[in-house]
Formats: sequence, structure tokens, C-alpha cells
Amino acid sequence: MLHGSHSPGVAGSELTRLLARLADAPPAENRPAFAERLGQWLGWADAISLSAALNAGPPATALGQPHGLDGEEADFQRVCAALQASIAEGPREPASSPTDFGPYRRHCNAQQQAMQDAIGALRQRLRDALSRRSPALARLAAIDAVLDHALAAQERGLLGLVPLRLQTHFERMARAAGDDHTRWPDTFQADMDHVLQAELAHRLLPAQGLLDTLRTHQPT
Repeated sequence: MLHGSHSPGVAGSELTRLLARLADAPPAENRPAFAERLGQWLGWADAISLSAALNAGPPATALGQPHGLDGEEADFQRVCAALQASIAEGPREPASSPTDFGPYRRHCNAQQQAMQDAIGALRQRLRDALSRRSPALARLAAIDAVLDHALAAQERGLLGLVPLRLQTHFERMARAAGDDHTRWPDTFQADMDHVLQAELAHRLLPAQGLLDTLRTHQPT
């Protein structure tokens, strides 16, 4: 069974470690610094958009009246709890046999789509809340929007490995069990839940960062 930390600060690396374990491969060491990798990931159009967001002046629209964080905090917790509950439900259809991975694949794909949709909308709402606070926070929201778009392909590449690695793990466990299917499917279900929860934590990191920024700049 897979084990690891759910600490938000290391969620991305936790997901990477879990995927490496599923592939029976050691995690990559001595990776380039994040800033260096970011430069490799950004295309020229993304670089222009990022530069424009960094150098933008105050927004033309009027800023809203500052308010507390109750709405944003509740929104974040609601989205997180709903996605956690959906993952915990497991596949909604029975398998045709103990070695049928189809329901697990469809469950994984459905959870990934639900995370993408719900967290993308949450992240936009948090950007909107930042934009109402101050010109500086509005610029930060604009930078986050550019990075969200620019890094989408890299994120899809990483997260696209999740169902593939889970299927490999499933097939390896089925082969090792032989004709005994009494225990390993429950172990695999727990492993899949662990991986999906790590993916959820990874996907929530940008939204968590926006929420933390709102907390830091609460009106006095």
C-alpha cells in the first residue's frame, strides 16, 4: 500500500513520488530549479503575456469595497470537501471481473475532470476577489491567470500519467495475486484513493496560494 504526507506545502512532490512508486522507479534527483524549468515551459507568447501582466498599471475598473474572508474561506472548503467526498465514493459501476480495470479508469478520469472544472472556477473566483482589493493584488491576479494558462499543458502531461500508472499498478497486483482475489482489490482501491487525494492537494496549491494572499491582505 502507498503511504505519504498530505502536507499542502509538498503536495506536488508527493504526487510525483507516488507516481514514481507506482512505476517502481526512483524519483528524479537534482532537478533544475523551478525558475529554470519555468523558463523552459513558457513559450514566447506566454512570456509576452506574463511581461504585460507584470508591467501593467492599475486596472481601469473601480475597486470594490474591502470585506472579510468568510465567503472565500467557505468557498474553498466547500470545493475541497465536495471533491474529497467524490473521490472517497469510489467507482460507481461494478467491475465485470476482478481484473477489469475499466470502472477504475472511468472513476479516475471523472475525478480528474471534476477537479479541473471545480478548482479552475474556484481559482477564478479567488482572482476576482484579489482584483477587488487593490491595484497590486489585481496585478497579482492577472499574473496568476497568465501562469494558469501557460502551465496548463505541463500539468496535463503530469496528471495524464495518473490513470496510466494506476493501471500498471492494478495489473501488477492482479498478476502477483494469481487466483486469489480476496484482498488485493481493496488494497488497490486504497492506493488509488491516496493518489487521487495527492492529485487534489496538488491541484489546490494555486488556489491555496491565492487564498493565503487574501488572508495576508485582509482590511483592518
